[in-house]
Order: sequence, then structure tokens, then C-alpha cells
Amino acid sequence: MTTTDLPASLISTLPGQYYTDPAIFALEQTRVFETMWFCAVRSADLPTPGKFRKVQVGRESVLVVRGRDGQLRAFLNICRHRGAQICTEDSGEVKRAFQCPYHAWTYDLSGKLVAAPNLTKMPDIDRVQYGLVPVHLREWLGYAWVSLADQPPSFEDDVMGAIADRLGSLDSIDHYELDSLTVGRRITYDVKANWKLIIENFMECYHCATIHPELTEVLPEFADGYAAQFFVGHGAEFGEDVQGFTVDGSEGFDKLPGVDEDHDRRYYAITVRPTVFVNLVPDHVIFHRMFPVSVDRTIVECDWLYTREVVESGKDVSRSVELFHRVNEQDFEACERTQPAMSSRAYANGGVLVPSEHHIGEFHHWLTQRLSD
Repeated sequence: MTTTDLPASLISTLPGQYYTDPAIFALEQTRVFETMWFCAVRSADLPTPGKFRKVQVGRESVLVVRGRDGQLRAFLNICRHRGAQICTEDSGEVKRAFQCPYHAWTYDLSGKLVAAPNLTKMPDIDRVQYGLVPVHLREWLGYAWVSLADQPPSFEDDVMGAIADRLGSLDSIDHYELDSLTVGRRITYDVKANWKLIIENFMECYHCATIHPELTEVLPEFADGYAAQFFVGHGAEFGEDVQGFTVDGSEGFDKLPGVDEDHDRRYYAITVRPTVFVNLVPDHVIFHRMFPVSVDRTIVECDWLYTREVVESGKDVSRSVELFHRVNEQDFEACERTQPAMSSRAYANGGVLVPSEHHIGEFHHWLTQRLSD
């Protein structure tokens, strides 16, 4: 059956090769992950000068570090001498500088080359020009976003715009004051599935009644199969007897100080392409970052964010964490169940999307346009 043979209720998905072909994944690395704004690290994870984290963005290893002036900066994790990786550990702290373990070329926290064997005998070397290669960085919502593009796309259009388009305005997310929140729990998931399967799953709720019993108890409208994030400004309302966004519907914490009555007792899901999910509820925020590793493997880092008072007082966040932790596990199991079938002859021309999933077709169109540019 071809796409022209489909009944009006169905539209085609991407063909299976989009989830299995290393050549397509390589194109995604160069034309998606290495050109867009990529959410790299929670800014508060690097609180003092010398604290750093290494992240993989497309094919590149990137260092994000707190400078001596208190600013975050990002650099390619590559020595300018012979190309050795400066840091192999995922995170850590240096006192004043990064030193390449191969030939001891040394760079300060601003990326400048400050020392190397016999460097004083080479006065023609520009120490800034031969410093670490900088990467564009913006901070927003308490996270550092990086772009490898020589000329990054508009952060206001691509990142802020995605959230404004979903919520109707940027004012709505400002009420949650994400930059002032604290990580109460972080869970990292190693998902054996293509990154697009995870995005497609997050975008729709046709599966919710089947695999998310706890979530549909808290958000009864999700049992109808329609994704709330498809509707601009709409938040899924808590069930009548539900007290909080917790695994058993029991009471959570006081709502975040800026959350108004219009957003109370509601859940908002937002996708920021290419690799971020934001989930807003009255008393906390759940923030997903995806790190595509290969065509069939994706690391997902999920932060549960609460007020500083909740975290520092040692209040028990386990019931609110457990709800979305179960949702994550249920979703990722479904994606892992789907991944092997992407190489089947039955999926050579793709699958189909029912009306409540048709908006996923716009994601597919967006992706194929980027890959063909």
C-alpha cells in the first residue's frame, strides 16, 4: 500500500530506514544537532570556577566550564596541537587551566593558550588564535544551551519561540521561574531506541490509556488519546479527586510562587526541537534532555526541579518523582519495543498515524526538510 492508497483518517510515518540507517543519523548530526541550539547542562551543576562538564553534541565533544569571572563558556574538547581530547571524564573540576595529557598544551578557563613546552621560543604563536575553539552558548531557564553553528539560528525564534508557540506567550513559562529552581532528583536513562521514536511518543497520547495507568488517573483527559501539547495554551486538568501531581494523586507541595490560578491544577507538555521536553505542573517542573548516541541508542537525562526550600529542607519528593519516572520507563520500553521493527520489511514504507497523531506528520516534514537542505 502506498501513501496515496491510505484512507483519509491515516497519514504515513517516516519509512523505517529513518530509524535504522547510519547514513541518515550522520545527516541528522550535521544538519540538526550541530546546527541548532542544543541544551547541554544545568547551569547550577557548574557553580564555581573550574567546574566543567563534557557533553556530546552531534559528532563533537564539547566542554562547558565556569570561568574565573563567573561566566559559563563552551569549547570543543580538542587540543589545538595534535587533536587529543583535553578531558575524557564526563565532569570534574580544574584549578586554573585545562592541560592536554598528550603534550601538555595548557589552556585557561577562557580558552586561551597559556603554556606549552618551549612556547616561549615560539613568539609568533597567537595564544588566542591557538586557544580552544569556542562554541556559542546561551543561558535560559537555568540551562546552558550551545550551538556549534558558525552563525547560530535565532535563539529567540527556535527555542523561546517553541515555548511561546505552545503556551501562547513567554509570560506563562516565566511564572514557573525555572532558573531559580533546584534539582531535587536526576535520573539518567539509556534507551535502546532512535531519538525520533522518543520524540514521537512524547508528542502523542494515543498510547496513554494503554501504558500509562498512573498518569491517566491524575490526568483523566489523557485517556481520550489527545495530546494536550497539540493545543496552544491548553493544560491537561487534574482529576476532580486528585490533590497533586504524584504517583497516587496525593498532595504535593505548595505551588511555585509565580504560578497563578489559571495554571494551577494543570499539566503542560512542551517539545523544544531537537532534544528537549519541558513538563510544567504547579509545584515542580520536569525537564528532559536527550543525547542521541547512535541510530538506535539515546541517553535521556531527566531533572525534577523544585523550589530551593523544598530541596534544602529535605522534604520527600519521591511520590512526585515516581509518577513521571514510571511514565518515562513505560514510554522508553514502548520505544525499545518499536525499534527492532524499524528494520522489518513490514515497515519499509513506514507505519500510519491516526487523526490524534496527525501533528507528528509536521515533525516528520520539518525533519525531512532539514535533511534535504
